[in-house]
Amino acid sequence: MNATLFLIAVTAAVSWYAWQRPDWLDRLIYWPPAVARGEWWRLLTHGLVHADGAHLVFNMVTLYFFGSTMERVLAPRIGIEGFVLFYAAGIVVAMLPSHFRHRRDPGYRSLGASGAVSAMLFAYILLAPWSTLLVFVVPVPAIIFAAAYVAYSVYAERQGQDAINHSAHLWGGAWGVAFNAAAGAAAAAPLPRRAAVAAVPLSAPGSHISPVRGCGRGPVRYAG
Repeated sequence: MNATLFLIAVTAAVSWYAWQRPDWLDRLIYWPPAVARGEWWRLLTHGLVHADGAHLVFNMVTLYFFGSTMERVLAPRIGIEGFVLFYAAGIVVAMLPSHFRHRRDPGYRSLGASGAVSAMLFAYILLAPWSTLLVFVVPVPAIIFAAAYVAYSVYAERQGQDAINHSAHLWGGAWGVAFNAAAGAAAAAPLPRRAAVAAVPLSAPGSHISPVRGCGRGPVRYAG
């Protein structure tokens, strides 16, 4: 099993277990009061749990396509362990701006792996900006998709009218670009000219979970 499949398997297993055991979802989800009292692991573990099956599948399908490609590029340079740490750091880095913004908000909660998935996606786009992405079967140049996605995320974050943590998508993407630029991955092996991707790192429309015990009553933000 390669590292990307390992990350998918672990995320799927933890998400499924948390659906069966709401007390575990309570322990893993990002919730500011818990982080403030020393439960810093939530900055990472919120990326292992998802709201429902659609939320999980959207993220893991996207991770499979872009993570598999980036693993082939990065693993020879930084090792399998380095690749896994790049992914894990994406979860944390993507959440930090939201953490500092909402650290005193007991009604704020967030879960999902999209920060790290966005890091993989934008790392790929950095290396192959003119490759073609098949987004819901529509062919789109990667660089055009990136520009439109960033513009949409900025707009939606400012509007604040949905339950998606668009900030995590933006900062995850920024982490992916910054890390790979610093690692010099752009000089790595050539990437495919077309990525057959049927999903992008957005939460599934209509995703919903009930309030988590012990974590307030506010809406859950999908970090995606």
